[in-house]
This record gives sequence, structure tokens and C-alpha cells, in this order.
Amino acid sequence: MATMDSNEIEAATVGELKPYGVRVVVEDYNPDWPHWFTEEATAIRAALPGRILLLEHTGSTSVPGLAAKPIIDMLLVIPDAATESTYLPALEQLGYTLRVREPDWYQHRCLIRRTETGAPRSVNLHIFPPGAADPEITRILTFRDWLRTHPDDRDRYERVKRELAQQDWRYVQDYANAKSPVIEEILTRALHPER
Repeated sequence: MATMDSNEIEAATVGELKPYGVRVVVEDYNPDWPHWFTEEATAIRAALPGRILLLEHTGSTSVPGLAAKPIIDMLLVIPDAATESTYLPALEQLGYTLRVREPDWYQHRCLIRRTETGAPRSVNLHIFPPGAADPEITRILTFRDWLRTHPDDRDRYERVKRELAQQDWRYVQDYANAKSPVIEEILTRALHPER
């Protein structure tokens, strides 16, 4: 959920950084999304036996009733995300491609699969190690769980996403950055409900 400027986007991107040439597509909630996650998770568990500490469906497709880009976001926690040789080859065999490497931000990695390149569905697989990344892991799961149980915030977040999707964005990260104020506002309530 970190915001990134253009230089940070370029530095973290593995491979060629291409401008986002189309509008962001936000679709109505699809009840197949949880099933897509289950299929992906089953394959990942089989590819990484004994290495997975946590594997969760996150992002908007994990919130029933919430419109989203039709991309399944997944959170994978493994013992050492920095040691790519221990997991990357197995995930590449499943069709994933390393797209983001952020050693200075919780050792975050993001692997993707896209329907445009023949995958059965589009996926963002976010990988973190335990320990130092625990605050970000908590934020991700808290945000998801709060939206699942607070329809007013879920609906507000959807309105913002639909409004932002009408704009042109150079990179999809710019769209993600633009959502940050509403995410932070909702997260403040979720992390500190007594306020």
C-alpha cells in the first residue's frame, strides 16, 4: 500500500516499464473471484511445499460485493523473500513473472500472471517475509477484513475507485497512489476503532 513516485516505480520494476496504455477497468463484483483465488492458492501450495507461512486472498476481489479490477491479489508470506532462488523458479513454472523487487520496502516482491499473455486469469502475487514486514501484512489484512464487515466504507471505497478509473494514468501505480488517501482514512478507523 505504499505510494511511489515515477523514479521509485522505475527502480522497483523488473523488466521494461511500459506506460499504462488503457483506462483502468473496475468491474462489478464477480462471485467467481474467490474460486479463482482457491485455484491459484492450491497450485502455489503444491509448488512451495513447506515454505508457506501465510497465503491469503487480499485486495478488492477478496471483498464480497466490492467492484474491482479483475486481478486476483494474493499475499504470500515465506521465510526469506530476499532469497529468490528458493521460490522463484517454482513460481515461474506456474507462469508467474517477477515484476517488482523492493528490497528497501519490507523485501517486497510482486509476481504477476496476465490473461493477455495466456494465463487463465490475472494475478498479483505479493510476497513478504515475516518479522520486519509484519506491520504491512497487518495493514493489508486489516483493510480487507474491515471492508468485508463495514459496508459504508466498502461503498465509499468503491465510489472513489470508479471515479479514479475514469481518469487517464501513466502507470497503474499512479492509480493506486491516487487511492491512498481514502485507504489511509479507512485504515485509521480500522486500526483504531475506539477513536
